Amino acid sequence: MAGTCWGSPRREHTPKAAIWGAAALPMAFLAWVLAPWVADRLDGPNQLPKALLLCLTAGLIWQFVIVVALVAREQRSLRWSSVRRALWLNAPRSPRTGRRGGRVWLVLPLLILGFGVEELIPEIHHAATRDLAVFLDSHAGHVFLSGSWGWFSLIAALVVFNTVLGEELLFRGLLLPRMNGAFGRRDWLANGVLFAAYHLHMPWAIPATLLDTSSSPTPRSATAARLSESPCTVHRASSSSRFRSRSSSVRAEVVP
Repeated sequence: MAGTCWGSPRREHTPKAAIWGAAALPMAFLAWVLAPWVADRLDGPNQLPKALLLCLTAGLIWQFVIVVALVAREQRSLRWSSVRRALWLNAPRSPRTGRRGGRVWLVLPLLILGFGVEELIPEIHHAATRDLAVFLDSHAGHVFLSGSWGWFSLIAALVVFNTVLGEELLFRGLLLPRMNGAFGRRDWLANGVLFAAYHLHMPWAIPATLLDTSSSPTPRSATAARLSESPCTVHRASSSSRFRSRSSSVRAEVVP
């Protein structure tokens, strides 16, 4: 029903712009102000990538805190049944038949394939030291990770909060189910624009993310199936493959 937060018995909603600001503005501050300040106070090589890892992981954890706080305020409970309904953490539901699960899950491999193709979209030129994905895939990144289990654990935390508990849960789990009242059937598009604009901490990714919004079925499928797990799963699949490749860089120096 338009205007109703699905699965929520109460209608206490924080403005969408306020939630966006609470996620995007701290990430921008952490990336462009705090990280350079921290980098100047770190010893050794790769000070800026180290500082970005620390700051952006903290920012993603903060987004998880936002989700928990707002769901607790809205639902008056953090019971799993309430959280699952509020954040669309359910088996996918066919928009035609209303049936849950089953063959509806088959859409995920197609979404993962589509996400992989979208990763090939070129980005705006930017400093490689500010792009953690580029840095960690480089020779300098492999040297940095060699035997560095502490930093590797931090990257593992960043991956978890990036793809499961942080930005994806906030935008697809918290915001998307609550945007239908304002945007109707275009809620998925408005959500994608907000998600693209959120990337102030890495603005070179905004054009590709915006193009992803207009061409990808991921947010649309999540809305149709009332499922935030599909974009999380797609994002997680891409990140986990990179994570496994980086783990080999750590093991290479510690396994004889």
